[in-house]
Amino acid sequence: MNWVVDNLELIGELTLVHLRQSLIALVVGFVVSIPIGWIAWRYRLVRSSVITITGLLYTIPSLALLILVPVLTGWYSIISENNLVVALAIYAVAILVRAVADGLDSVDPGVRQASTAIGYGSFRRFWAVEFPLAGPVVLAGLRVTSASTIALATVGILVGIQNLGYLFTNGLQRRIIPEVFAGVIAVVVLALVIDLLLVLAGRLLMPWTRGTRTVSRISNRTLVKA
Repeated sequence: MNWVVDNLELIGELTLVHLRQSLIALVVGFVVSIPIGWIAWRYRLVRSSVITITGLLYTIPSLALLILVPVLTGWYSIISENNLVVALAIYAVAILVRAVADGLDSVDPGVRQASTAIGYGSFRRFWAVEFPLAGPVVLAGLRVTSASTIALATVGILVGIQNLGYLFTNGLQRRIIPEVFAGVIAVVVLALVIDLLLVLAGRLLMPWTRGTRTVSRISNRTLVKA
């Protein structure tokens, strides 16, 4: 406990670095996954291949990915923070492509036909109708991805990229158990905070989902009483 109190500034600095790395990767992965997920949903012939290929990206060992990407591309060094962000973004895409495709699949075809009938073009219909209605499914995938990204980011310390992973390796090497626990707790709290913010953002941006849940609860209570 004394170690934690004496090193609160270090923990805070590493937490902010960890948060920055994770959020950038999450945003990049989300943006990249939208067109890929749309392609997987729109073109049924390639849906299975696209989802399978992107899903397989998640099976690549994180340490191997952190070494292979900079070696193969030559864009940056292994110890660059960009290396970790790109690797995390790749893992995010692996999860979010399916979430986007499944979300678009969940939209009622009748709603699409109605929006087309009132003059919505494909681009406008996607952003104004389809994607918002796919929001709950996409948000669920985004919540899983955020937790995964924050946890995986700690692997960066193995190639010299500083973040909360430093508390793990340094604590183990110096046998300072409170330091290791501090790192674990910081990562868990960070993941929970981001998850909570995503939930709140979902309720703010998709207020109609609250009405759906309310109707569902009323229906369930009616069935129970009956």
